[in-house]
Amino acid sequence: MVTLGGVGLLRPMPGTLGSLAALPLAFLVMWFAGPWALLAASFVLLVVGLIAVRHVAATMESGADPDHGAIVIDEACGQFLALVPAMLSPVLWVLSFVLFRLFDVWKPGPIRMIEQRLGGAWGVMLDDVAAGAAAAACVWAFSRTGWVDV
Repeated sequence: MVTLGGVGLLRPMPGTLGSLAALPLAFLVMWFAGPWALLAASFVLLVVGLIAVRHVAATMESGADPDHGAIVIDEACGQFLALVPAMLSPVLWVLSFVLFRLFDVWKPGPIRMIEQRLGGAWGVMLDDVAAGAAAAACVWAFSRTGWVDV
């Protein structure tokens, strides 16, 4: 579950591969049900991820990092959220993917604080939710300014 069917076990860049693996499912949700359903799916992934990451962390050795590289359900959750304002525009999907990965890897200020202060399953999941929200805000802004032809 937390590895998205084993995608998180692939190397190199399991987080990027997890985000890529989320794209086809996000496309299907967006195509058949629209952006509100994709937002709801992101919430479902958050809840499932919290439960699954908590379970995995409980089975790890004491002191082990609960945000192990193989755990990529958090990337799928954040990527879904980042794609909500992109609708079905190929340009905005690429922008959503790139911006989400940028915010997820870079972890500017508030995103890093979420990860550090919360820790555990909440930290693992919510830093990616914050990165997805930041990417979504940027994509929404780009789509409204006319800088990106949608």
